[in-house]
Amino acid sequence: MNSLQSKRVLIVGGSSGIGAAAAKAFASLGAQVTIASRHAQRLSAAAQEIGHGVLTAELDITDTASVDAFFAAHHAFDHVVVSAAQTPSGPVRQLPLEDASRAMDSKFWGAYRVARAAKVAEGGSLTFVSGFLAVRPSKTSVLQGAINAALEALARGLALELSPVRVNTVSPGLIATPLWSSMPDEARDRMFEGAANRLPARRVGQPQDVANAIVYLATTPYATGSTVLVDGGGAIA
Repeated sequence: MNSLQSKRVLIVGGSSGIGAAAAKAFASLGAQVTIASRHAQRLSAAAQEIGHGVLTAELDITDTASVDAFFAAHHAFDHVVVSAAQTPSGPVRQLPLEDASRAMDSKFWGAYRVARAAKVAEGGSLTFVSGFLAVRPSKTSVLQGAINAALEALARGLALELSPVRVNTVSPGLIATPLWSSMPDEARDRMFEGAANRLPARRVGQPQDVANAIVYLATTPYATGSTVLVDGGGAIA
């Protein structure tokens, strides 16, 4: 793998969950990491927990002007990771159209805005985080599957357009992140236990599992246009 020592890495959505785990993984390998999100307080707490001199930046990827201004003010990054998304869920005929539009704007168009504006050093990488619903649809999360599939298709096209910058996607399955913290503890534990029993890996994923794949793609010069599933076998179960 390529060395990450002193490489400039931006993690969009790096204040919690998968993004924070990726930031910690890159920083522990010697990279100079910047974590970005909309929430200054969460950024500060995450940077303190990660350590390694992690920098923070407030950034709203649903705001085109904000994204353009951020990248105009910064030198090229060696690696950019987009993990941020707010995606309301529900059956197509029940989910309000404005919520569906908001989900698409956050996860797909947010990544699109970053890809359009980001300055990435030659030989560097851009990595999106999608989700295994792209290949294993759910009747109650149709929109999320469609957004994830669109994001993966975007990455494959960008791998051609932005070459020699490498563009890839990591597709997680069920991951134990703060996303589930609003559920009652007992209900969440039952959900995780049931999922683990159904998965070939016999466990629920952790943010670090996805972070490992993100680092792999960033540091493997021959990887581009790829989607790496980190789903415990969920796509085949």
